[in-house]
Amino acid sequence: MVVASSFEEAISLIKDRLDIVDTISQYVVLKKSGANYWGICPFHQDKHPSMSVSPSKGIYKCFSCGAGGDALNFLVKIQNRPYKEVIFELAEKFGIELPKKMNPSQETKTLRDNMLKACEQAALFYNTQLKTDKDASKAMTYLKKRNTSDEIIKEFTLGWAPNKYDALYNELKKDFKDEVLEKAGLILKSNKGGWIDRFRNRIIIPIQNENGDYIAFGARAVDEGQNPKYLNSSDSMIYNKSKTLFGLYTAKDTIKDEDAVIIMEGYFDVISAQAHGIKNAVASCGTALTAEHIKLLSRYTKSRKIYLSFDTDSAGVNATKRGGEVIKETFSALGNIKQFDESHISAYADNKYSCEIRVISPPQGKDPDEFIRTMGADVFKTYIQEAPLLIDFLLNNVLKERNNANTPQEKSELAGKVIEILSDINNKIIQTEYVKMVASVLDVNENAILKELKKSENNYAQPVPSKPQNNSVTKSSQFEEKAQKNLLSVFLTVGGTKNYKKLTEILPNDIIRDEKLIIVKNTIDKFIDTVNNVRELSKKLYTEFIEDDDITKIITDLVDMSEAFNDLDAEELEQAVRENIYRLNKCYTEKNAELLRQQYKKVNNDDMEALRLQMQLRDEIKLRTGDK
Repeated sequence: MVVASSFEEAISLIKDRLDIVDTISQYVVLKKSGANYWGICPFHQDKHPSMSVSPSKGIYKCFSCGAGGDALNFLVKIQNRPYKEVIFELAEKFGIELPKKMNPSQETKTLRDNMLKACEQAALFYNTQLKTDKDASKAMTYLKKRNTSDEIIKEFTLGWAPNKYDALYNELKKDFKDEVLEKAGLILKSNKGGWIDRFRNRIIIPIQNENGDYIAFGARAVDEGQNPKYLNSSDSMIYNKSKTLFGLYTAKDTIKDEDAVIIMEGYFDVISAQAHGIKNAVASCGTALTAEHIKLLSRYTKSRKIYLSFDTDSAGVNATKRGGEVIKETFSALGNIKQFDESHISAYADNKYSCEIRVISPPQGKDPDEFIRTMGADVFKTYIQEAPLLIDFLLNNVLKERNNANTPQEKSELAGKVIEILSDINNKIIQTEYVKMVASVLDVNENAILKELKKSENNYAQPVPSKPQNNSVTKSSQFEEKAQKNLLSVFLTVGGTKNYKKLTEILPNDIIRDEKLIIVKNTIDKFIDTVNNVRELSKKLYTEFIEDDDITKIITDLVDMSEAFNDLDAEELEQAVRENIYRLNKCYTEKNAELLRQQYKKVNNDDMEALRLQMQLRDEIKLRTGDK
């Protein structure tokens, strides 16, 4: 536990531990391009990747809506919570003890902590019951049928919920309040007013988050006629099924190493796969695949290579199709989805595609768990190696019905399903090749399919919204703002803090005129003697204005613009500063001269006032042009 002597020090310690790419990747799918990462900005209706994330600068910046800041600012903004709440949570996560006067109430601070501890104790209790409860033999019989060894039981902390109303409650109530156990989803209010266990007479499958904390449970029925087949924890403060993937904690290292992930449907599919050496398998927790699931996975596979391995029945095929749509929608804005094989084994040195979706489809009638147990992991791995792209899987699945399509109406209906799939292909040459193949298989006219395909694409074409224009902002005012920011950004260059005194002497007192930029300049002046380098300075600036979005955007602009000055030596930097001062002065003078012209037109009936303004105008023009 690190003890922070002040709230400011606590924030600084938190920022030191926040990696901006990892932080933003929890919410936005990022794609590396050069030194930076790019993604869809979550703060406006972004259609193309407009947000840049710079690991070297420690900032994010949207070049469309202007949002920007550091990692902590992003979390505050994306979670839409008071910044102190976010800081309290992060301090607890990173083991940073806040000053006593800044600590939240003990009750608020420890509720989440106690829920996690209660879930951990529950998992251990259920695991012990699997070995000791007299009714657990039927659970063990079921597990043995699935070839679930003692090692697998231990690795996944599998357990048994006794067929008693309050076995778990009686075990945990001495350590935890009823409120904690209820919020953790472990107990329920009974009709008689007391508390009963949520899970009874079921095999227990603990669910861990990506950090290994026990956060929820899946419970499998074992008795005939016992419904539902699976009973799952409800969402809570520590568990969100739409953002949690079963098995990710034990799979994430392999996903990184193999740069690929296999998404399955059920808990036992994942357990069986991981137990037999297919370590990069995960599954959703009793819910359909979501964009949040996919964004979570994108943090672990750079190439975003995703295998779908669902059941092979019609419901599984539909789940594969829906899952593919979610993945495509999540990644499509980052570039083209891989839609055809140049060769079966792809090279990702150039990160060519936004993602690659393949489908593992063993013989019909066997889910991944059953197939791996009966046929072996090595056979399953051959299906992984030969897995077709999603588009080929979907096409093949439709074309299987060709022998049942004999009438023109039936062929037309089948062709319609094919056209829906082919309309996703962006490359027209590849699309045409697929059309040739499909036309041959269905024995229909190739041109007819092409015409229907074109009609379909036209129907789905969406107009591109024009960029809003702000006519009230003139080129002159835009230049003024940029030049002022340029002058301030020099203080955030690599040598800015060392050259502060000299740079300040060069700047005229009234050269910065924008109100918010003046505030930033005054804050730089306040902090300059308390920092050793520009990184510390920018951290302090972001902390100072954490609740002010407008100034945070300005600071981000300054950090971003400062890069242009980093390679200049002291003499070149001074020359660049003087050039910006000269241009700003010229701009200010031109604006004043224009103002005088407007005033002169209004008073041209007053000879003396007009003469005075005319002389003032002449002096302004002389000053602007440098004439003597």
